[in-house]
Amino acid sequence: MTIFSGEEARQYFAACFALYERHFLAENWTRNDQKEGWIDDCQMERDMKNKDVTSPEKIDRALRERSSPREIASFLKAVGEAGLAQSGRLIFALDATYSRQPTWDRAMTIQSSMFDAVGKAGGLSVQLVYFRGFDECRASKWVINAAALRDLMLGIECRGGHTQIAKILNHAYRETTKEKVSALVFISDAIEESIDSLCQKAGELGLKGVRCFFFQEGHDVTAENGFREMARLTGGAYFRLGPDSAKELAELLSAVAIYAQGGLKALSSSDRNQARLLLQQMRE
Repeated sequence: MTIFSGEEARQYFAACFALYERHFLAENWTRNDQKEGWIDDCQMERDMKNKDVTSPEKIDRALRERSSPREIASFLKAVGEAGLAQSGRLIFALDATYSRQPTWDRAMTIQSSMFDAVGKAGGLSVQLVYFRGFDECRASKWVINAAALRDLMLGIECRGGHTQIAKILNHAYRETTKEKVSALVFISDAIEESIDSLCQKAGELGLKGVRCFFFQEGHDVTAENGFREMARLTGGAYFRLGPDSAKELAELLSAVAIYAQGGLKALSSSDRNQARLLLQQMRE
């Protein structure tokens, strides 16, 4: 029986989980979405928690004879905790209401570049959350492979409805209460809720140490003022999405990923221009 060192085991299972997330989860979430598999009110998909990755019949008999189920479960738990302890957690939240439909294809390109940038950082746990339609707000599982969430995001279509930013902020608060969330990235073009109420919730997130980064599409002045104030209350930053901003925003998201993993110290140590720009906004 092969014995792995702690670091070898972490790398091995990280690679296994990456393959699992990319191929199995992306397919399953897309299929479940057609069956209302995403959980409303931004709750994580509980059905996936007890799903077997591989059926017992396909497990090598010799391997089962060498290790008991309890030993295997204990080992996997230890490896998982070792890996996640070294990574930050980042929530990607999207406004998928119908006002974004005219520029949705362009926005998909920009948003995909963000996932690619975070994926290159490596070791970062990411969750995708979106709202649209009538009272529809859904969250994915936490995954390490950002590409799986990018593929899932590309299947989202816009539906008419009001913004549900309060649900996004409440969800982030619940998640960081369970386990520390380093940052929230939110992309939208409008605010159709009480800005005072949203700022109250943003302030509560700020007290929890969750910095919020708002990316606005369009030029709605009310939305801009609201996003800027929520960014200020959480110690985050505000940026505007432009028609040719995919590369710039990918670099900004790389800087956000650096912060999510290593905090202000790591961001300050980076020599990237966008990292310095992000740091400047966060300190204003």
